[in-house]
Amino acid sequence: MQPAPPVPPAPEGSRTPPEQGGDHPSGRTGATRSGLAARRAEYRDRWEWRARIRADPGKHRIYRVVVACVGVFLILLGAATGWLPGPGGIPLVLAGLAVLASEFVWAHRLLKRARLAVHRFTRWAGRQPLWLRLTGSGVGVAVALGGAWLFLVVLGPPEVLPAGAIALLDRIPGVDS
Repeated sequence: MQPAPPVPPAPEGSRTPPEQGGDHPSGRTGATRSGLAARRAEYRDRWEWRARIRADPGKHRIYRVVVACVGVFLILLGAATGWLPGPGGIPLVLAGLAVLASEFVWAHRLLKRARLAVHRFTRWAGRQPLWLRLTGSGVGVAVALGGAWLFLVVLGPPEVLPAGAIALLDRIPGVDS
């Protein structure tokens, strides 16, 4: 990483903005311009490898294919594990979308829309009365437990579990190993 260029001195009697190393309105001293420039240079250096790949059309094409394959794989894995109990579906789909968004504009727009929808929902949910939020949480927990029970009834306890865990799960009504 190259050192940041020196900052020219400010003219006499002028006030330097805080982001350029001047006094902060609260009396604290802000970050120096060279510190900000160094952070920007460090940020640019972190992604310099992508700039080198984009400079070569052949490498860039291969890179886009690899990014597309990884992103689609994560989305398909999320769709495949979405019905299983526990986290898996939504986080994997969002991770796949984030991978695709690193290279494709359409995926970036879709990811921004998903973030906006989540933000709107959380703001809406936060405005609801406490009794409604607690009821919704209770229904969500009940649906998750019902899904886990249905999974165990239909498929039985996974054989990879220890014998003690399987014996414990066999006590649940309808679950047979």
